[in-house]
Amino acid sequence: MRGEKTSVKVRAVRDRRGGLIAMVLGLSLLVTACGGGGGGTSEEGQKPGAASGQKAKASEATVRITPKDGADGVATSGVLKILAEKGKLTSVEVKDSEGNEVAGKIVDGGASWQPERQLATATKYTVDAVAEDGEGRESAENSTFTTVVAADTFIGYFTPEDGSTVGVGMPVSINFNRAIADREAVAGGIEVTAKPKVEVKGHWFGDRRLDFRPENYWKPGTKVTLSLKLNGVEAADGVYGTQSKDVSFTVGRSMVSVADAKKKTMVVKRDGKTVKTLPITAGAPETTTWNGKMVVSEKHKVTRMNGDTVGFGGEYDIEDVPHAMRLSNSGTFVHGNYWAGKATFGSTNVSHGCVGLFDQRGGNDKSTPAAWFFDNSMIGDVVEVRNSQDKTIAPDNGLNGWNMDWSEWGAEG
Repeated sequence: MRGEKTSVKVRAVRDRRGGLIAMVLGLSLLVTACGGGGGGTSEEGQKPGAASGQKAKASEATVRITPKDGADGVATSGVLKILAEKGKLTSVEVKDSEGNEVAGKIVDGGASWQPERQLATATKYTVDAVAEDGEGRESAENSTFTTVVAADTFIGYFTPEDGSTVGVGMPVSINFNRAIADREAVAGGIEVTAKPKVEVKGHWFGDRRLDFRPENYWKPGTKVTLSLKLNGVEAADGVYGTQSKDVSFTVGRSMVSVADAKKKTMVVKRDGKTVKTLPITAGAPETTTWNGKMVVSEKHKVTRMNGDTVGFGGEYDIEDVPHAMRLSNSGTFVHGNYWAGKATFGSTNVSHGCVGLFDQRGGNDKSTPAAWFFDNSMIGDVVEVRNSQDKTIAPDNGLNGWNMDWSEWGAEG
């Protein structure tokens, strides 16, 4: 800033030395007026520089991060903790080496931060956290650590396929390649959501299979998404998941067919309306058909059926079975039958537990009941068998969890 004008009277001195002194004094007065230095005072009457000479007080808040900086072999869950003491967290950022941010939230009024899910294995993470005290003064802390390298891994094989369109009975079924000891941790890394929204619950069948479904069949048009966030989930001692992906499928039109073993007919309903009534043959008295709700899990235009594969050793081995659709793991199909006379269908039960429809060998005759049913069916459609002299099929025999009451579904299996 510019100094104020100051009048200075100096007594003239004739010798050179006196003149030099007068000039210096005048310059000193001018500088004092301009910069406020020397022995002057500020407008408040304090000595200049008194306030700036005081040291700023440090924040009382501190950030504590576990694991410590440089840690290696860190567990993927339960170890990362970020806490604020004598203050509250205002910012927390956790990123992997590729810059992907770990989702989490500040909780307990700013006292701590929690990740939404487990960390990935064999990954380097960086933590940057800031806290402030009651006066708004901030302090920061950071840490870098690397998670454990898995001694072994597991994956889940899921159905239905990504991008597929399925029937209203299709559950989400995941089969794991290893036994799952910590089911809660694994289930916590899996989410199934639907639009329009509906409650979906999971149920364990043993230690290798986890299925999800709503209380009733899906509504046609529903979009279902399976989110697998298993990377870093410890399923058993030293066994970690590797999958991190989303898959989606669409529920198509509703087709539910009721096969009545007593009447020997199958009524096909499309979106609640009867579109066809087909004559059938069900299981013979000594090899009855399961009762219950069964979901189509496979479709084969032509296949071979050998009794050896399903416990009927030597009783049958039939080539070129047309229009076969699997209903159970134990060998129940709805399929075309070319070896029984046409008069059998609708009048006599002669099968080894399957639901048979009249057909021609090879499956090339589009006019047969079996061909029509096959062409109008999709994976996930439902066949409900009633009035058979047999018990209800087990819910884990195929994709048939609909045979378990909703109150039991979700309980530990």
